[in-house]
Amino acid sequence: MTIAKLASRGGVGVETVRYYQRRGLMPEPPRPQGDGLGGGVRRYGEEDVKRLRFIKSAQAAGFTLQEIGDLLALDATDDRPRARQLARERVAALDVKIAELQTARDALSRLADDCGAGTKGPCPILTAFEKA
Repeated sequence: MTIAKLASRGGVGVETVRYYQRRGLMPEPPRPQGDGLGGGVRRYGEEDVKRLRFIKSAQAAGFTLQEIGDLLALDATDDRPRARQLARERVAALDVKIAELQTARDALSRLADDCGAGTKGPCPILTAFEKA
């Protein structure tokens, strides 16, 4: 498949694929020689789609591109302790983020309740977040 098809199947833009290639996260297949059908156009396969989707999923989980590169390198080895360490570090960071989001959610719920309870005067926006 072409880079455009790869990007589409991976849910990213072509320039994102090229960026990942420059960063060493995605392979850049050789450009075939010839003037015939498909000559000079790089072709990608299903493994490239899987890799691209992994990168996108790892980013959604909060991994940096550097950490994703480390994970991809670990995939070719049997360094399970390092992979486990990276995953646990990410889980801990996500736990902190979840706690922060829960605090923000609670403050917004209080704001909605407080604004709905009163009938006169301004909505107590500042005090809703002070109770956090």
